[in-house]
Parts: sequence; structure tokens; C-alpha cells
Amino acid sequence: MHSSDKNEHANLSSKQVFGVDFHDFIVKQEDSSSFELASEYGLSLGEVRKLKKQLFRS
Repeated sequence: MHSSDKNEHANLSSKQVFGVDFHDFIVKQEDSSSFELASEYGLSLGEVRKLKKQLFRS
């Protein structure tokens, strides 16, 4: 039972950076500016840039 909870938590956290779901971020980044993304997710502009760089690396 414990390992199941740990696996679910690990899978959830691997899909998120800065508390942002990558899939949602990818969809919204195509139509939104960095400023709009930052305000929607509660991030700084620097963190939005880091997320965009991370997406292009993978």
C-alpha cells in the first residue's frame, strides 16, 4: 500500500516543475506571451523562461 502511494506521488511530481503541469503549459505557451503565462501560473518571468528552455531540451 505504501509503495503505491509513493509511486503515484513520484509520477505526479515528475510531470510538474515549479508546480506547473507540462502538458497544460505546452498548450498555453503557443497562444500566450511569457507575461501571461507567468501571471496565470504564479511564476516569475525567469521561471517561465526556464520552463521553456526545459521543454526544448527534451
